[in-house]
Amino acid sequence: MSRIGRNPITVPSTVTVDVVDSVVTVAGPNGTMSRTLPDGITITREGDVLAVERRNDETQYRALHGLTRTLVANMVVGVTTGWTKELEIIGVGYRAAASGADALDLSLGFSHPVKFTAPKGVTFEVPSPTRVVVKGADKEVVGQVAATIRKIRKPEPYKGKGVRYLGEKVLRKAGKAAK
Repeated sequence: MSRIGRNPITVPSTVTVDVVDSVVTVAGPNGTMSRTLPDGITITREGDVLAVERRNDETQYRALHGLTRTLVANMVVGVTTGWTKELEIIGVGYRAAASGADALDLSLGFSHPVKFTAPKGVTFEVPSPTRVVVKGADKEVVGQVAATIRKIRKPEPYKGKGVRYLGEKVLRKAGKAAK
């Protein structure tokens, strides 16, 4: 049995979980999320604990067992506390400014400012001009938005300028050697 899949999911009292046919719906203070379960994977509820079970030990069901458990657990965490990704901007003149809770104006060394609008369910905070916090209930969407912002100006290896995740180490290359 999968070591991850056999772990139970504890459901807080503020969260409601409904499983109808093969669709699991999780509702909480931060919103509602739903996901279709793969064939052969079922979820049972006993009190405030969810258990993810698989039909049998075939390879495809074993592969989906732990994945499904993790996705449902991420949904429970998302509707209670939410997910965040922090980005930092390094470079002279590189900065970010919030234009509303769901849009960013980025100055990243291009000839024009880059406007980035968040998808539904994602918000931005700009605590300082060189720091951006991406928040949302869906872990996958928050990670994808952060990766898309980082992709606009990746950290370059010579001076380290660009957008990076908070705490990300960038391998630096040596420049030209002087004669």
